[in-house]
Amino acid sequence: MKRLLAASVLALTLSGCATSVSPVNGLIYSNVTAPLMVTGSADKPTKVGRSYARSYFGLYATGDASIETATKNGGIVKIHHVDHETQVIMGIIADYTTVVYGN
Repeated sequence: MKRLLAASVLALTLSGCATSVSPVNGLIYSNVTAPLMVTGSADKPTKVGRSYARSYFGLYATGDASIETATKNGGIVKIHHVDHETQVIMGIIADYTTVVYGN
């Protein structure tokens, strides 16, 4: 019974809407920043790099939100930590941003 309920919730959540990875979701609007990764570096980060991907209606997605691209975009050689930002507007457009901090 629990598996059926879990499968139903998952199917309902992913059915035909733009979705993104987020610790919390809003039905109409969501704009969330959350941690993704941290390293043991004690240095204070001085640079920030970002990379992006976008989905339309959960049917078409484009972009490169990789840590590698964000690192290159910020000119970062040593990663301190990585966050991700998600923004979903009424299940129509979903944006996913990887934010890398480092030196």
